[in-house]
Order: sequence, then C-alpha cells, then structure tokens
Amino acid sequence: MPSRSQPVTPDDVLDPAKALVPAVVRANEVKVKRGFWPKVVSTAARVPFLDQLFSVYYAARDPETPTAAKGMMLGALAYFVLPLDAIPDIFAGIGFTDDAAVFAALIATLGANIKRRHRDQAGEAVKRLKEK
Repeated sequence: MPSRSQPVTPDDVLDPAKALVPAVVRANEVKVKRGFWPKVVSTAARVPFLDQLFSVYYAARDPETPTAAKGMMLGALAYFVLPLDAIPDIFAGIGFTDDAAVFAALIATLGANIKRRHRDQAGEAVKRLKEK
C-alpha cells in the first residue's frame, strides 16, 4: 500500500483494496475535484446513469457521510473521471457500461449513505445540465 514516501499510482486509485488508504482517498479527492465537472460536461449526453453519478458525487462531498463510505464513493468517482477504463468511454453504446456497473455496485452496497438531499441535489444538477 502507498505510504507518504511512495507516490499513489493509477493502479492504487483503481484498486478497491486500497480505496480507504488515506493517501489514495486524498488522490481520488483531487482527481474528482479537478476532473469531475469537465468530464460530466463533455459526456453528459452519453451517460445513462447521470442521476446516480450526481447522487454519489453529492454524498461524497457531504461532511455527514461516513469516512469509509466517502472513500469508496471517491474511488468510484475517480474511476469515472480517469481515462483508464476497462471499456473506453469513446465506444458508443458500450463505453459507460463498466462505469455504470461500478456505480450500481456502489449504490447497492452503500445506498443507505445516499440521502434524499443528495438525490434532490442530483436531480437539480441533471436539470441544469439538460437546460444548457
């Protein structure tokens, strides 16, 4: 596992066993902070799970979300943001199936941490995107 003396690699970010390592959580947080909105804006029309994506995003940013849940959420969000993918997002029709599977599994496991307010915020974000 990465320590302060070892840099966090892309493999660390995508390794579920390392999702709660503090250095990996910080790296995922930075990747999400820098890359989430640009990726959403450039791909919104092709992402079929936008509501779930935004719900997880808002839950991960909520200070009331437990740290362990937040770490897993940031890992899923970083997977969405990173260009490294099991199925590259550029493939029409199937490019986001791996991302959708990650979010479906995350929501099935941690759905209790995604509150009504997160879903409401997600609905508003989707509505704003579609108005543009």
